[in-house]
Amino acid sequence: MKRHPESRGETFVLRGLRYHVRHWGADDAPPLFLLHGWMDSSPTFQFLVEALQQEWHLIAPDWRGYGQSEWLGRPYWFPDYYGDLDALLARYSPEHPARLVGHSMGANIAAIYASARPQRVSQVAMLDFLGLMATDAKDAPGQLAQWLDHLGDMPRLSTYADHAALQRRMQQANPRLDHEKAAFLARALSCVLADGRVQMACDPWHRVPAPILYRIDDQLACWQAIEAPVLMLLADDGFVHERFGNDPTELKRRLAAFRRMQQETIADCGHNLHHDQPAQVAAALEGFLTRG
Repeated sequence: MKRHPESRGETFVLRGLRYHVRHWGADDAPPLFLLHGWMDSSPTFQFLVEALQQEWHLIAPDWRGYGQSEWLGRPYWFPDYYGDLDALLARYSPEHPARLVGHSMGANIAAIYASARPQRVSQVAMLDFLGLMATDAKDAPGQLAQWLDHLGDMPRLSTYADHAALQRRMQQANPRLDHEKAAFLARALSCVLADGRVQMACDPWHRVPAPILYRIDDQLACWQAIEAPVLMLLADDGFVHERFGNDPTELKRRLAAFRRMQQETIADCGHNLHHDQPAQVAAALEGFLTRG
């Protein structure tokens, strides 16, 4: 019997928005926050939850604009995610520093937040994220112009005839997904539109690029300020490998920014390592989270 096969949802107002949070496990178990990535939502952690061997109260928000949380229907301001996380920790872990596990964008949010609120975070696990590619300052005007151009059009996501069609698309994008996992994700991470077609449960405005450039120097400064221990879980065929696998100097520079970091590579998986190898990821997480 799997430990936490079923989740339960909770909806409330957070910072003026309707927020949905998914829970697994007993409320009095040690809390562990699971933070999903871009164009994803909280059910993405189901396989990881089932692979965990210890008792946890697992708390996974749908970020604003994702899943069952409120969608703005307009551009998003990324720092709001730090504010949302601050409010979530105040609600669920007001007296104790929190353990944060983030995948991709969720790892970015967890790490930057930990640098700004060191007293609120006890441990950080980052799943296949080590920043985006560096940008060039000369591209700043064009980045802003591109954002302005998008404001005149309603962005759209791809839609699919039904859940089976979305499932096939997921397996095409990630051949490691077996039929059962893909069928679950196609339903759990999607929504049905008024015309009966299916799309991922994400506000299309997340597809619009930010108006300002990504600055790796700012990221490095934040990573250097993190006081909590950090677990860096890399996928052997993931985005970190794709971005920096041919640039060992840059990879080393970024990893060196973390003062208290242990690094592990998860074998035979892509960027969604928690889908491809949940048992490996669970073992690495629990080894880190319960250390000492």
